[in-house]
Amino acid sequence: MSDAGPEETPAGNTQTGSERTYRGLPGAFPYAFRRSGSRLFRSYVLVGGLAALALSAAFVLALIYLVGGTFGARAGVFTFSRSFYVVVALFVIAPVVAPVLLVARRHRTGRDDTGYDRALAASGYLFLLSIYLMLVVSAPAEFRDPAAQYGALEPAIRALYDLPPLSGLAAPVSAAVVVYLVHRWQR
Repeated sequence: MSDAGPEETPAGNTQTGSERTYRGLPGAFPYAFRRSGSRLFRSYVLVGGLAALALSAAFVLALIYLVGGTFGARAGVFTFSRSFYVVVALFVIAPVVAPVLLVARRHRTGRDDTGYDRALAASGYLFLLSIYLMLVVSAPAEFRDPAAQYGALEPAIRALYDLPPLSGLAAPVSAAVVVYLVHRWQR
């Protein structure tokens, strides 16, 4: 693979090597943004990228806090909990960046499809909403404001607060499956 001259893609487009590839995760975001014709997907590239950065920073800070709190402890449960943070971070961040990576890969292979881009953006937004729902359901009681007025959403917010905290996992798991199914269905 050289960047010396133009190459023929499967769709018949002539592109130089630097336009054809995106060189990893950070390059996939601008590449997918440039190549997609869907405004919904372009907005998801921006929102999803910022969400992935914020989630990554939150998990890194939480891991630093955990390591600092268990600094003098022996291996065992503490080592497991550190590893568990990393696994949970992967399960949360991967579905956020997956739509961008899948669309970038599809465009790189010359299969441009605005409908596919739009469907994956919608599923990505659904996953971001599911993370918010999980946070609402699993919010500790001391962080809930009983005097807050939520307007028309008040019955829904109260119902989410009444659910057991562990049930908050159902929304992100379901939404991650939807991202996968949209990708498989739109192929």
